[in-house]
Amino acid sequence: MCGEQWIMCPICGNKTRLKIREDTGLINFPLYCPKCKQETLICIKQLHISVIKEPDAKTQSRQPMSLILMVIGFFF
Repeated sequence: MCGEQWIMCPICGNKTRLKIREDTGLINFPLYCPKCKQETLICIKQLHISVIKEPDAKTQSRQPMSLILMVIGFFF
């Protein structure tokens, strides 16, 4: 029988509802914790769990004010 273990939440450390075995492999798996109600993206290989940090959303760059004033001046 292969070794098994519960997946622990990387945020709060509590046990989640998932159990993995030594031969379990997951890539980009969205792990949900019922205790802290957070979702974390993880990868699992040979009972080693690694957390994938998602990049923050980039803010959209705003147009320079001179360009906006030039467009407004075109209509008046």
